[in-house]
Amino acid sequence: MEKRTHNFLKGLGILFAVAAGIGTAVLGYVDRTDWIQVAFYSVAVVAIILWGWHFFLVRWSYRSLVKEDRSQPPETTETTSKRSLFWDLIAKNWIAVTGFLLLLGLFILLCFLVPGFFSGRTVVSAIILLGFLILAFLAYKFLNINKSVIIGVAVLVGLFIIGSVSIDGFLSLQNIKSMLVFASFLGLATIGQTLVVMLGGLDLSIPFLIGATNLGLMSLISLGVPPWLAFIVILAFGTIVGLFNGLISFNLQGQSLIVTLGVGFMVVGGVQILVSLPTVTGGTVFGVVPDWLKNLASLNGKFFGLPIPPVILIWILISILLIVGLRHTKWGRNLYAVGGKRLSADRLSISERAYWVGVYVISGFTSAATGAMLLGWSGGGFIGVGDQYLFLTVAAVAVGGTSLLGGYGGYGFTVIGVLALQVISTFLAGLGLSFEGQQFIFGLLILPLVALYSRAPHIREQI
Repeated sequence: MEKRTHNFLKGLGILFAVAAGIGTAVLGYVDRTDWIQVAFYSVAVVAIILWGWHFFLVRWSYRSLVKEDRSQPPETTETTSKRSLFWDLIAKNWIAVTGFLLLLGLFILLCFLVPGFFSGRTVVSAIILLGFLILAFLAYKFLNINKSVIIGVAVLVGLFIIGSVSIDGFLSLQNIKSMLVFASFLGLATIGQTLVVMLGGLDLSIPFLIGATNLGLMSLISLGVPPWLAFIVILAFGTIVGLFNGLISFNLQGQSLIVTLGVGFMVVGGVQILVSLPTVTGGTVFGVVPDWLKNLASLNGKFFGLPIPPVILIWILISILLIVGLRHTKWGRNLYAVGGKRLSADRLSISERAYWVGVYVISGFTSAATGAMLLGWSGGGFIGVGDQYLFLTVAAVAVGGTSLLGGYGGYGFTVIGVLALQVISTFLAGLGLSFEGQQFIFGLLILPLVALYSRAPHIREQI
C-alpha cells in the first residue's frame, strides 16, 4: 500500500468519525436528551469509530500488505494491494461483516415493527453495542482465552448498557430483582439441558415436566397433602421421569429428541387426566400456596430479613457448585470425556450408560424443582407454565457457547446465555414488543449460532 493511500484512509476515517459524532448530537437534540449525555455519547461515538477504523481498515491492512510486499515480486505486489484494500479484508473477516449486516437488518426491522423505536437513544445504544461487539471480535481473534466467554460477556454488557440508556427504570432495584428472579427460574431449568447437551443429546421433556409438576403440586396441596410432602413427591416424580428418559433414550441411540418429546406429552396428558378426576378441569388449579413456598420464589421474598428472593441465592449456589464440579472433579472430567468421544471413554472404563442416564435424572429433578418454585411465584397451578422453556432452555445453552454436538462447554457458559436472554427479553418487553415478537428475535439469535457450531470442527475430530 502506498503512503498516499494510507494517509487518505486515515483522513477518511477522521471525516467519517466526525460526521457520526455530529449525527449523534443532532439525534440527541431532536430526542430532547440532556446536553451532558449528548456530549458524552457524541465523544464516545467519535472515539470508538476512530479506534475501530484505525485497527480494522488502516493498521491491520497496512501491516499485512507490508509483509506481503516483502515476500512477493514487485509485479504481484501492486495487484495484491489494490485487491486487498477492501475485498480482501471482507474475505478474511466475513463472519464479522455478516454479523454486522444481520444486526443492521434487525435494527431496521425493529424500527418498522415497534412504534417509536427509532430515536436518538436507540441509535446511540446500537452504536454502543457495536463497539462492544468490535471489542469482542478483537479478543476473539487475538487473545488466548475462552472465546465463547468473551463474546457472551461482551454481548451481555452491551445489552445491559443499551437497556439502561433506552428504557426508563431499567436500572431500578425492582427491575433488577425481577430479571434475576426470572433468570433463576430459567437457570434452574437449563441445568439438566446443559448436562444433556454436553453428552450430545437434547431433553425436550423439560417444559412439559415443569408444567406437569406445577399443576400436580397445586393439586396435591388442594387435596390436603402436607405441602412439604407434596413437594418431595413432585421431586421424586421428576426424578423418575428423568430416569425413564435416560434409559429409553440410551437404548434408542440418536433418538433422544423424539423420545423426550414423546415422554413430555405423555407426562402432561397423564397428569391432566389424574387432576381432572376429582374436578371439572385439568388445565388450571387454584388453591392456597404455603407461605414458605411463596417466600422462596416471589419477588417480595426475603432471606433472613434481607430483601433478596431465596430462589436467586439458590441458583447462585447451585451454579457455583456445578461449575466447580464440572471442572475440578472426576465426575466432571468423565462427563467431558463421554461427550467428547465415547469410544475413548469406554476404553478408560467410564460407563457411558451411567453418565447418560445420570444427566437425564438430574434434568428431571431440576425441571420438577423449577415447576414447584414457579408455583410459589404464580400462586396457581397451570399446565402451560413451562411452554416458553421449550425454546429458552436450548437457546440459553446455545447462546452461552456450549456445543450442541457435545463434548465442549459447561454450565458457566449457560449462565451467561441465561442472563443475556433475560436482558434481551426485558429490553424487548420494555419496547412494547409482544411475546411472539420476542420469540422471533430469539430465533434470529440462535440460528446463526447453530450454523456457526455446525461449521466448527467437532472435538471428536480433534482427538
